[in-house]
Amino acid sequence: MTASIPVRLTRTGLVATARVLISLRAIDLPPPAAAPRILVANHVSHADFVALWSALPKPHRLRTRPVAGADYWERSALRRWIAHQVFRAVLIDRDPASRRSDPIETVAEVLRGGEDVIFFPEGTRNLTDARLLPLKSGIYHLSRAVPEAEIVPAWILNLDRILPKGAFLPVPLNCAVRFGAPLRPGPQESRDDFLQRLTQAMLTLSDTKA
Repeated sequence: MTASIPVRLTRTGLVATARVLISLRAIDLPPPAAAPRILVANHVSHADFVALWSALPKPHRLRTRPVAGADYWERSALRRWIAHQVFRAVLIDRDPASRRSDPIETVAEVLRGGEDVIFFPEGTRNLTDARLLPLKSGIYHLSRAVPEAEIVPAWILNLDRILPKGAFLPVPLNCAVRFGAPLRPGPQESRDDFLQRLTQAMLTLSDTKA
């Protein structure tokens, strides 16, 4: 279905703003593949999925949907419009006590439908000094639910330094999303071994400056 004019203008504005103001660019993005993809990245701010989504070429953006917490994006009419109309986000209830559906299956259905997703395997924003929080098991279970999907590790560089805590104006830094080679869990690979391998793949991407 064709997006409305306000939605198209908002998408264009977000991408242009990201690329002009923070020099956002993609580094080493793997070429397109027939298989659906799970783009996994570090998570330090609510702007992360906007940056990752905006860094993708337009054909990729149109088939890529961010997975995000419903508790944040359902708080106001504007946030709901942005999440549902602009990004077509897959909103997940993060509270096990209130959720009515399996979040892994919800995301898996999107992948089975041939679309890609942006997924933050830490499960929450990293507000610590550690480069990466321990990865949650959700990405492992999602990959087992859709074994044909490729997992593409990524690292968002410098976004947390663009507007440091307490600053009123952005710091002029280049922001980039660096991508790694696609991977999948091996047939006999355990959850812990796979999460360790994915963690290392992501941290390796963080070692190179934008």
